[in-house]
Amino acid sequence: MVMAITTIIMAMAIITTITEKRAGAAQQALYRLLTWLSPAYPVGAYTYSHGLEAAVEAGSVAKRDGLIAYISAALLRGAGRVDGALLVAAHRAMLKGDDKALDDIAELGAAWRGTVETALEAEAQGTAFTSVTLAAWATPRFAAFAARHPRQLAHAVAFGAAAAEQGIPARDAAFGFLSAFAANLVSAGVRLVPLGQTDGQLAIAALQPAVASATEAALNADVTRLGTAAPMLDIFSLRHETQYTRLFRS
Repeated sequence: MVMAITTIIMAMAIITTITEKRAGAAQQALYRLLTWLSPAYPVGAYTYSHGLEAAVEAGSVAKRDGLIAYISAALLRGAGRVDGALLVAAHRAMLKGDDKALDDIAELGAAWRGTVETALEAEAQGTAFTSVTLAAWATPRFAAFAARHPRQLAHAVAFGAAAAEQGIPARDAAFGFLSAFAANLVSAGVRLVPLGQTDGQLAIAALQPAVASATEAALNADVTRLGTAAPMLDIFSLRHETQYTRLFRS
């Protein structure tokens, strides 16, 4: 009887230890994810508007509802659809240790851009993210991946690969990345339209379903069959390249 009780106590202690270790690992992963999504993480996201500046100048986005519609389109039918899928694919390839698949995703991420400015937006932020992450959160496999694609990793691809190495689940990484993408465009819209800060928060709240839908699409995407259909977003980006006065880089 005493031996049975002792065995139960030991088993409970082992279970408690394992649970605490898992909770600690999850907490560390969450800390990394929140850090990478913070405006303090120096990727320069605030300098890009994803063509929104041209849309505002053209009068196509003049109120909160228009801003929500623009960002929803970007999430579900534009860059959000592509980047979400690339992020998840990079995450899975890194987890599997499949360097060839990871390199293929990196090449897709570098090529799959409709305009010069959206390419700049993805690559410049990816380069900044990679540089800072290698300095603060380096792992050997992510470092090797970055070395194979110097200054060529799209932000989503670098983010997905790094998240896998740091124990961040693909769903959390994709949802966080797409949430940050939407929030950054809302911030740009608040300044450009202009809108009040409350309108900005109302827009972020209204975009939650679109972010959730984009995340689900990313998790179920087949990158070999991926496509988008948001021509007006590309047109606004093209117009932004020659806009006479502008505040943003894209």
